[in-house]
Formats: sequence, C-alpha cells, structure tokens
Amino acid sequence: MTLTEGLVHRGAGMLGNEMISRIRALLKGASADTASAPGQNDLQMAAAALLIEAAAMDGHIDEDERATIISLLNRNFGLSKDAAAELFEEAREKVADSHELYGFTRTVKDNFSHEDRVGMIEMLWEVAYADGELHNYESNLVRRVAGLIYVPDRESGEARKKVLTRLGVLDTAQV
Repeated sequence: MTLTEGLVHRGAGMLGNEMISRIRALLKGASADTASAPGQNDLQMAAAALLIEAAAMDGHIDEDERATIISLLNRNFGLSKDAAAELFEEAREKVADSHELYGFTRTVKDNFSHEDRVGMIEMLWEVAYADGELHNYESNLVRRVAGLIYVPDRESGEARKKVLTRLGVLDTAQV
C-alpha cells in the first residue's frame, strides 16, 4: 500500500470527509479542477520538501540523493517517474524560498498517521545515507523532524536500522 493509499484508507477521521473525497477523486483519475485537491498536493510537497532539506544539509544535493528522493516519491506516493521529478523540482524551489521546517513538519504531523510518520522518518534516513556518508547536520535534521512530527527516538532508530540493513551497511546479525 502506498503512503497515499494509507492516508486515504486510515485518514477519514483525521483528514475530514471533504479532503478524503478529493484524494479519492484524484486517485480515480478525476481532473484537477473537479478534485481540486490542495490537500494531497500539500502532503506530497511537504514530504518532498523535507526529503530535499535532508539531502541539502551537507551543502549540496548530489545525483545519488536526487535519484533517491525521486525514487522515494515514486514508490511512496505512486507517482510516475516524471511526476516525481517534477515534484522534486517544485519542492526544491519551495525549500529555497522557505527558511524553516515548521510548515512542512506541521503538514506531515497533522495529516499522516503515526505509521506514515515513521515511514517519513525512514525515507529521511534513506536520503541521509544516499551519498554513502552520514553527515552530522543530516542526522541532526532527521532527529529534529522526528521530534516535530512526534516519532519517538526508539522508532526513529528502528527506521534508521531498517534503512542501513536495506542498504547493506548494517548486518542483520548486528540489529
């Protein structure tokens, strides 16, 4: 189940019926005018912006980090590669214009289920390790975001270990 489907499936009470209807309409292929789903776009933009913030914490976004972010957006939001690349570029501009995390983290905290927020932290760890090296600023950002979206340190650590295992950096025997 993609992150978007999880939000639709679990989010009726959290997001409100109107927003759920808009998201469902988008998923069924309704036009943007009919669905007018700023909520869905905001969720994807917030997630993409946080991923870009993580990638940029070491001073630049290299091609491995860019490819990882696009892949994560594709996989977790069910976007085509082109749509994910377009979202990446839009979010990159949004991040350049913004100098704070709060708006992005608030969108995630208020609209993602707990499970999806843990998934967001896992995605952030994956971006942090995408260039093969974890920088102090990147790990600090992931920890700050985890706190802002109410993901406990223990679950953030478990998400980190899952990423390290998946990347082959951490042997499962060590976990």
